Amino acid sequence: MSAAYLQNLFGLDGQTAVVIGGTGVLGGAFCEALGGAGAHVVVVGRTLKAGDDGKSVVDRIADAGGSAEFLAADSTSKDDLEAIVAHLKANNRQCNVLVNGAGVNSATPFLDIPEDEWEWILNVNLRGVRLACQVFAKDMIDRGTKGSIINIASLSGMTALSRVFTYSATKAAVINLTQNLAREFAQYSIRVNALSPGFFPAEQNKKVLTPDRVESIRKHTPTSRKQGDDPRSPFGTPDELAGAILLMASSKAGSFVTGENIVVDGGFTAMTI
Repeated sequence: MSAAYLQNLFGLDGQTAVVIGGTGVLGGAFCEALGGAGAHVVVVGRTLKAGDDGKSVVDRIADAGGSAEFLAADSTSKDDLEAIVAHLKANNRQCNVLVNGAGVNSATPFLDIPEDEWEWILNVNLRGVRLACQVFAKDMIDRGTKGSIINIASLSGMTALSRVFTYSATKAAVINLTQNLAREFAQYSIRVNALSPGFFPAEQNKKVLTPDRVESIRKHTPTSRKQGDDPRSPFGTPDELAGAILLMASSKAGSFVTGENIVVDGGFTAMTI
């Protein structure tokens, strides 16, 4: 199989990918995958303070021969999201691929969850996805642009996992919203899919990855394998999400893929006893 064939199938040359939450561990991997496939990547972080992380992602893409830029925007602000669209227009670009990857989490026991924490997680994980889908899909529709929207969900949105109650509720909602939008936007040639990673170490889940929990995950993950000093790590590595992202982003390889929730979890959901 030639490189030209793969480029034709998965290549994103001439396209622009906006990755909200692109400064995180997984978000950065999404950015690098899309940049490696030829897209101009807009790495979006919440504040200018995130610019250092954003610059690091941009530099890695540039070092690999790609094109990228960092923009600060609050994913829960419609004005900020519309400013990204305006920035792209001013630079003769338009969003072809949108990745909604911003997310927050908490390990608060259910009976102790305060109202402000509940609202904070819903605001970032669900309202932010809804706003971005509205803003960027409207621009795609107004321009008559075919597009791909990828919402980052979670294994916890599909099955009951302890200690992440609010987070799980938001991710279940994201999966449902994805399915509804796939139907709604199909008439405009906009595909909408979700990606549900299994267990990948990141900033937002550090508090819940206690030693006993890691051991439980290990026992439940068939593909546990050596990583670094760990002889049987149950975790995925960020680059292992690249294939799924590129499939959903590509208008050729993923042309008939919409309304799906693609799970990358090392077999966690296949385990019973």
